[in-house]
Amino acid sequence: MSENQIAKIIVDACYKIHVQLGPGLLESIYETILYYELTEQGLKIERQSPIPVFWNEIKMDLGFRADLIIENKVIVEIKSVEQIAPVHPKQLLTYLKITGLKLGLLINFNEPLIKTGIKRIVNNL
Repeated sequence: MSENQIAKIIVDACYKIHVQLGPGLLESIYETILYYELTEQGLKIERQSPIPVFWNEIKMDLGFRADLIIENKVIVEIKSVEQIAPVHPKQLLTYLKITGLKLGLLINFNEPLIKTGIKRIVNNL
């Protein structure tokens, strides 16, 4: 399955969740429900997975935690904020570079329409 095929499944699940619950809940709630929805579709998902950073060939376990990594191809970063800050897409791009993955989805569930809350971030895709 390609990154774009996985992304379509994720976006469809986000739409379903947003229609039923709407904006305004905590990120952890959206993350838990999205995890459930995607595992129900048979996708392999790592949740709150620690990603180390390597510096001068030394593994630093002080990296970051990815909200969701789907099929080891797509990183999903979930937000529920009034407005996405300029740093959020930059962080996700850095996560992609560190992991070598090519596609990330920055999803802000705190939007009136979920389609305006989804931003694709690519790393050499």
